[in-house]
Amino acid sequence: MKNAITNKLIAFLFVPLLNFAQISGPIKVKEGLIQGTVENGLAVFKGIPFAAPPVGELRWKAPQSAQSWSGVKETTKFAPVPFQGGNPPSGKSEDCLYLNVWSPAKTANENLPVLVWIYGGGFAFGSTAEPVSNGEKLAKKGVILVSIAYRVGQLGFLAHPELSAETAQKTSGNYGLLDMIAGLKWIKENIKQFGGNPDKVTIFGESAGGIAVSMLCASPLAKGLFHGAISQSGGSFGPNRTTTYPGENMKLLSLAEIQGVEFMQKTGAKSLAEMRAIPAEKLPGGFGQPGGWPIVDGYVVPDDQHVLYEKGKYNHTPVLIGYNSDEGASFQPPKTPKDYIESTQKRYGKFAESLIKAYPVGENNVPKTARDLARDAAFGWQTWAWANLQAKTSKEKVFYYYLDQHPEHPVGFPKYGYGSPHGQDVAFVFGNLNPADQNRTPTDEAVSETIMTYWTNFAKYGHPNGGSVPKWEAFSPKNPKVMYFNQKAYMGPVPSEDAMKVLDKYFEWRRTPEGKEWAK
Repeated sequence: MKNAITNKLIAFLFVPLLNFAQISGPIKVKEGLIQGTVENGLAVFKGIPFAAPPVGELRWKAPQSAQSWSGVKETTKFAPVPFQGGNPPSGKSEDCLYLNVWSPAKTANENLPVLVWIYGGGFAFGSTAEPVSNGEKLAKKGVILVSIAYRVGQLGFLAHPELSAETAQKTSGNYGLLDMIAGLKWIKENIKQFGGNPDKVTIFGESAGGIAVSMLCASPLAKGLFHGAISQSGGSFGPNRTTTYPGENMKLLSLAEIQGVEFMQKTGAKSLAEMRAIPAEKLPGGFGQPGGWPIVDGYVVPDDQHVLYEKGKYNHTPVLIGYNSDEGASFQPPKTPKDYIESTQKRYGKFAESLIKAYPVGENNVPKTARDLARDAAFGWQTWAWANLQAKTSKEKVFYYYLDQHPEHPVGFPKYGYGSPHGQDVAFVFGNLNPADQNRTPTDEAVSETIMTYWTNFAKYGHPNGGSVPKWEAFSPKNPKVMYFNQKAYMGPVPSEDAMKVLDKYFEWRRTPEGKEWAK
């Protein structure tokens, strides 16, 4: 009797393990069989190829379909990161178009919602292998977490007249965005094998990843590939500009091609074939250099995104968008009031005086009020513009947030008056908080848990509400409310709303003939 009970208990405990082992592989995707692992009750697959290696003749071309394979491919380790500066722990390579999956599904029939992570890094670097973006904790909340790689820097975004001539669309650049689209197409075709629902996919990203999310929202090539979008410190609603600034980063194809010719001259190559043969480590480039950012190419990015949204020409899905309270502290803020005033005058011209009044500087220091101009130009206003445009032109709802989670440092402390820096949100979203973080507070774990619940609720329902979290009201111009994360979650007013309206006037002027001429 005792042995029978023991055998039944063993059988009861073993069934779920068998089910998890079945979903971890071997499973069939379009290109062949793959084998993952089981980690802490999740089926995990790392380094699944979703496109052909963009090397040799495929360098500076749209991603091509991944080749099929025979046998079972082991997908148990992260692939090398896209070629970039530095020495990433997992290595770097031009052969980089791989994705990773964390699935809580026990069978392939669970139809779970899917969250697709797009990393940041200024379109110059980034990785799916960072510990902070490990998908385990989000996946355990009932979603499938996928992270996709894309080409960065000049290998991801270089335009050139000869590259444009090679294509049917007569455009070039934006290969990194095309990589993301290829990854989303692969997910649509294959995610059901992992227990996912191809008709319930939400994209999310931070910084350059959040900017990319907004571009995918505006790209006709991504239509139907996702059904919700989360942008953390992202958005791309500023006008194009010859000399770019954060928030006004976009160039037109014509200018990008000219800079591509200059890039080729720097390489010493006399043809595309020669330039494609140069080892990646010997190509000129680096963060902030021409050719390392998406452009308005008329194809992937059809036009000024603000104009597209005014016309309702975008992919209408619910969005959850926001930014951090002290992003301006993370991008070399001016050291003196004089520096702040001069840099504001240089960038904003006749709007400098009104912006300095809206974002005042101290007599002897550059306080947060002044740093917030950089925050809002790059991230805050982009979110504000996105929220207002979508609320006016779509039936799909907007959920707007503001992360202000930090200790209150005392007067005289080096971090007195500082808020949440750029990138702090990623650890909160993934639940991978760093115990050594100097910004730790006693409520961090609870706030992270709340944020993870909102994000996964959004993936499940198209809105963040449900369970025990406070109700998150949708944003509208008549009800401009924002969800604050500041020791707890609560609704509040748009931060710096009056100042944001001054930026409205600046960006509106920049689109006039006078503003366009001035910015050349």
